[in-house]
Amino acid sequence: MSPKRYLPILQWLPGYGRATLASDLLAAAIVTVMLIPQSLAYAMLAGLPPEVGLYASIAPLMVYAVFGTSRTLAVGPVAVVALMTAAAVEQVAPQGSPEYLGAALTLTLLSGLILTLMGLARLGFLANFLSHPVISGFITASGLIIAISQLKHVLGVEARGHNLLELLVSLGGSLEGVNGPTLVIGLCVLAFLHVARRWLKPGLGKLGVSARPADMLTRAAPILAVAVTTLATWGLDLEARGVAVVGAVPAGLPPLSLPGFEVGLWRELWVAALLISIVGFVESVSVGQTLAAKRRQRIDPDQELLGLGTSNISASLTGGMPVTGGFARSVVNFDAGAETPAAGAFTAVGIAIAALLLTPLLAYLPIATLAATIIVAVLSLVDVKAIRHTWNYSRSDALAMIATIGVTLGHGVESGILAGVGLSLALHLYNTSRPHSAVVGRVPGTEHFRNVQRHAVETDERLAILRIDESLYFANARYLEDTVMELAARRPGLAHIVLACQAVNVIDASALESLEAINARLRDADVRLHLAEVKGPVMDRLQHTEFCREMSGRVFLSTYDAWRALHGESDGTPSPPGAIGLPLR
Repeated sequence: MSPKRYLPILQWLPGYGRATLASDLLAAAIVTVMLIPQSLAYAMLAGLPPEVGLYASIAPLMVYAVFGTSRTLAVGPVAVVALMTAAAVEQVAPQGSPEYLGAALTLTLLSGLILTLMGLARLGFLANFLSHPVISGFITASGLIIAISQLKHVLGVEARGHNLLELLVSLGGSLEGVNGPTLVIGLCVLAFLHVARRWLKPGLGKLGVSARPADMLTRAAPILAVAVTTLATWGLDLEARGVAVVGAVPAGLPPLSLPGFEVGLWRELWVAALLISIVGFVESVSVGQTLAAKRRQRIDPDQELLGLGTSNISASLTGGMPVTGGFARSVVNFDAGAETPAAGAFTAVGIAIAALLLTPLLAYLPIATLAATIIVAVLSLVDVKAIRHTWNYSRSDALAMIATIGVTLGHGVESGILAGVGLSLALHLYNTSRPHSAVVGRVPGTEHFRNVQRHAVETDERLAILRIDESLYFANARYLEDTVMELAARRPGLAHIVLACQAVNVIDASALESLEAINARLRDADVRLHLAEVKGPVMDRLQHTEFCREMSGRVFLSTYDAWRALHGESDGTPSPPGAIGLPLR
């Protein structure tokens, strides 16, 4: 196997030139400026020291540049995964303790190992089992929980909780201790970031600034908020008035760390690691595919598992936290003109320089500023309109979405994602267990067949053509039996039933038994069973079965051939019962 399969860097590095280098360096500079406050904020959200966020934005970006397939995905800490990390690690150790940090490193390693093993097993297709409404509902609910959980830092009070009700009750009981200066800082930053996000870009456009620079300046607004509030806190000595600050951040490169290998700890964290892996992978692949499509590129989900897995393993070995591809950073990276994953590696260099030289400047950074940054960022993930749109299109999808939101808000993020996965699978089974089928007739003068209830078509009292619009497997096998036998019971004069199988990609063993039962019961009722438009791979398996040898009817190449033969219009000699009229294809 070519090394390019597992080392995508070999695909783009040989053609790397000066123009690409310039584009990647510019994108890296912009993303670095954006990533510094985000990394600090998301580490705080995970209950970890702020420098952990910086550490998680160095080695993982380097590793992803080697193993990742997306040219523009920006890997690092993200809000939802940070919240899930806090929810998981709090179950095994108190925040602020060395055991808490050790458990976070173990969780990161476990997540990396799970993702890597899934990549080696080529399980990237599993992302398809999470429906978009469920993921959207989970992210919306998580965004609300994250935003409300950060209000305690804006108010300058203590509050705890893993779900919406616990957080609101805890916040309500702490309102008497609101710190005035902290509240002023938090509200000012919230207002500034909201105004910047909504009106800064149009305002700069009216002043003659072109779209791309205006967009970049808008996205860099959190940096200005960090600088101004840090200077204000230092100059006015607001820490003495109760304003919580980041405090001393150790300067230096990420330390080499070895996660714990206690069996009991791994047993307690592996479910959370699996959920974090799934959520991180789905988010990353969704962003990567969206951006790749805009440049007519593609990403390999299986290799993305390896890229994210090795990135998380590197984070666990360098004092970091779980990482994945972030939406906001990736869009900025894309808009800034990043051409290759080298832009991520250059971003890592920028973060490393900041960790070495700029950490003393962060000591007076108000935690309220980071909290406001998180709130504004995650509220953009809250999509309440999606509930209405989904409801108008599909009630079942909307109910699954609402249920996911409710479970996440009521019981926490882990329960929410478990409910989301379960609902996604349940929806799939429900939708395919009752496959759409239609009795079809011939459009006059053509070889086309359409639903008799929707179109004026030719029919035959002795012939029924039933189009099956789903693959046949264990969940819908009995439903197929009931549908066919009900059709036979409704039409006493029926002599032939044709199953039109153009939409059938699979017939599993359970469905095969149902077909055998249908054939036997129809034969007893003096009705012959035929198949039409059976796909080659399906026919390859059927032709070696007892069903094919005992089938009372025939297999036709097309529905029109079945109509001609059974409607009495065939120009040729009909094949004897049980003969195979369909060539392998």
